[in-house]
Amino acid sequence: MAKSGAARNYAHEEQYVPRHKPKTVRDVVNIYVGDIDYTLLFSVVFLTLFGIVMVFSSSYYAAAQSGSQFDFLVVQGGAGILGFTAMLAVSSINYNFTKRFSFLLYAFSLALLVLVLILGLASGGATRWLHVPGTSITFQPSEITKIAVIVYIAHMISAHKSWLNSLFKTSVFAILVVIAAGLVVVENLSTALIIMIIGFGMIFIASPFTWTFVFAGISGAAGLVSYLMFFSDGFRGDRFQAWLDPFSVPEGTGYQILQSLYAIGSGGFFGLGLGQSRQKLDFLPEAHNDMIFAIIAEETGLLGAGFVLFLFGVFLWRAIKIALSAPDLFGSLVASGIAIMIGAQVLINVGVVTNSIPNTGIPLPFISYGGTSLSITLASVGLLLSISRYTNELKGE
Repeated sequence: MAKSGAARNYAHEEQYVPRHKPKTVRDVVNIYVGDIDYTLLFSVVFLTLFGIVMVFSSSYYAAAQSGSQFDFLVVQGGAGILGFTAMLAVSSINYNFTKRFSFLLYAFSLALLVLVLILGLASGGATRWLHVPGTSITFQPSEITKIAVIVYIAHMISAHKSWLNSLFKTSVFAILVVIAAGLVVVENLSTALIIMIIGFGMIFIASPFTWTFVFAGISGAAGLVSYLMFFSDGFRGDRFQAWLDPFSVPEGTGYQILQSLYAIGSGGFFGLGLGQSRQKLDFLPEAHNDMIFAIIAEETGLLGAGFVLFLFGVFLWRAIKIALSAPDLFGSLVASGIAIMIGAQVLINVGVVTNSIPNTGIPLPFISYGGTSLSITLASVGLLLSISRYTNELKGE
């Protein structure tokens, strides 16, 4: 008789070994990573490879002005290799193993955020990076914080489920999220917002106080909009005004969004062709980074941009399915947190590029240029694959 997910002891889980001689490519892959969710895997592989192509297409002109036209491609490709390696490694182990060091990961990420405030490197007017001594490598600790919050909050909630029955005790989980977001918000409001969405989204899913969280979320959103409209000054206030009417400041804060809209509009249904973007020729700032979706729309048209969004939809569908099918609360919350992280970033990035929401710096997952973001995001997919693997094995017992 098969054991239930709650009764099964994962502490002594052995490496997955197929019962039969492998006959297909899928059987060979199962030897190493088990019966994972291949639909999710293929969507991630395609998005990442397409992203590497688009990073090169959108950056080679700008890169050639200061060095080799392949500079951004090499970095993104290297991050992709590192990320895929981490993804396969993480997918091959029991996801419950991460419980053992969830607090250490959380504490380590907070320590890195403090170091950013003290020793961080500035770029583009913000201090968000740390330099690895003895190398030319820099990375964003805030990307690590996203995963740390997901794993630690999932562990805390699953270990203290009874706290969810008390709104006061539930606030302990919220405080852990606020601490992490508070250290990020000093230099990176957009990433702090993502961390808040991830953490509070996970708490919302687990908590019975549904309407309390709905009311708090609506109040928070209304407060943020009110602050930006009536009290914010400096570049954040300027960005909000540019969102309302980018043509009022075409050479100022409205410049980037106008160039983005020009790129999307000129792409039409089928696009200008891969590599044929005009806006990447020093017109659209951050064309290979936060604004890469505009270049995708310009070069591949509505058809290509729509297909990218379709693949993100497939990813979210499979991630939600994994969360609903997970054998325990910890796995369900980790999968939910990763789905929220990717979904929120896609929604905000595309919203900014199309001027549906005010401009803020959020990369498009798997596609935008950024070694830390790509490698960490791919590693987080490994957790999803690990959860799907053990879920499928339990069903097959």
